[in-house]
Amino acid sequence: MAISNDTIAAIATGAGRAGVGIVRVSGADVNTIAEQLTGKQLTPREAQYTAFVDANGQSIDEGLAIRFEAPNSYTGEDVLELQGHGGPIVLDMVLTRVLECGARVARPGEFTERAFLNDKMDLAQAESVADLIDASSQAAAKAAIRSLDGEFSIAVNTISDELMNLRAWLEAALDFSEEEIDFLSDPALQSRMETLLANFDEMFARATQGSRLTEGLTVVIAGVANVGKSSLLNALAGAERAIVTDIAGTTRDILHEHIVLDGIPLHLIDTAGIRLTDDLVEQHGIQRAQQAVSSADHVLVLVDATHPVLPDLSALQDHSVPTTVVRNKTDRLIGVDGDAETNNIAALQAATSAVTVLGVSVKYGDGMAELRHHLVAVAGRDQAIEGVFSARRRHLDALSRSRDATDAALARLRSAHMPELAAEELKRARQALDEVTGRFDTEDLLGKVFGQFCIGK
Repeated sequence: MAISNDTIAAIATGAGRAGVGIVRVSGADVNTIAEQLTGKQLTPREAQYTAFVDANGQSIDEGLAIRFEAPNSYTGEDVLELQGHGGPIVLDMVLTRVLECGARVARPGEFTERAFLNDKMDLAQAESVADLIDASSQAAAKAAIRSLDGEFSIAVNTISDELMNLRAWLEAALDFSEEEIDFLSDPALQSRMETLLANFDEMFARATQGSRLTEGLTVVIAGVANVGKSSLLNALAGAERAIVTDIAGTTRDILHEHIVLDGIPLHLIDTAGIRLTDDLVEQHGIQRAQQAVSSADHVLVLVDATHPVLPDLSALQDHSVPTTVVRNKTDRLIGVDGDAETNNIAALQAATSAVTVLGVSVKYGDGMAELRHHLVAVAGRDQAIEGVFSARRRHLDALSRSRDATDAALARLRSAHMPELAAEELKRARQALDEVTGRFDTEDLLGKVFGQFCIGK
């Protein structure tokens, strides 16, 4: 992506009234704009109290003006920050004056995009800026700060450099394949690749937890009709989000609700009851339910504890989705034989491959605290993972593809089957990994990343 030389400006503070508001300017015309706006030559990196004036010299506002010289600024360009009063009208008047002096309105994320293009930060660090702004918990904010400080990038670049070194070794060994020494079978080479895979796994665990702090865990509630799925959604959300009736098939489409449990964002999805029906509308809802199940991070399979009938679980089995069985209406089990209950639970675990079976009464709240704690644990909140950094699903995809290619390279060396292709696998591994930091990128990717930022950042 080419670096633009024009000058951009935007209000960098949030909408609404505040004591202080900031208009940010970046680009080649900053010095000229600063002089027209303040009537002064601003000393770099020194806050000066001054009036901001219009074209006739009349005061618009007064406050602090700070000029930063390239490359010692956030964007790597000349930057001007005008800190005035935080009223929307006043800020708009100051911005309008800046635009009259030759700037244009910045696109969402364009300041950070320029910082990336001017090598002030890599792509993972740039994304962590947005993650820090959008953090929904202290844990998410701390993870974003670690990424912004470069911890994630350092881990990625360390592995990327090792992939390059290993590939160089392999290609050199192939160049000298007629020598008596077989470099490809050197145990040290395989040992280095095994260590690399272990480093991948450690980084992936930290990134996965960071992704859940940043983007949340998608949890789908599935089951046959009339087992209390919508009631469970409402109970977890703490509000009446879904219509609840005693009529089977009330929910005919998927319903989304966003909640935060102990700092973990959860995207809850209520689905139509999975059953055989002649109703065409309900059939479409059931198809959407099965699609939601197949793409979920975790599925709560809800059953009626008094009559534990399971839905069609083919979508779960085809995609190996982690599953928890939740037995609702346990308040109706008073006096039920304990051995029969044990057998029912064992049968549910065997049929669903679920590790956990929980009992709740959504109506009376029994077991709901345990279910909430379980969801937090599923999201990894209780795992002792040190140094979690913010990450996104695109990062996890790139890490996964890179690790798979590295593993394929090691398998070729171990089997001695076309080992010359191992170097090509390592090349693919490095390309996938470098997508995280932007070493290897496309303009479409950059447009997608920075287009999600707020204006002024």
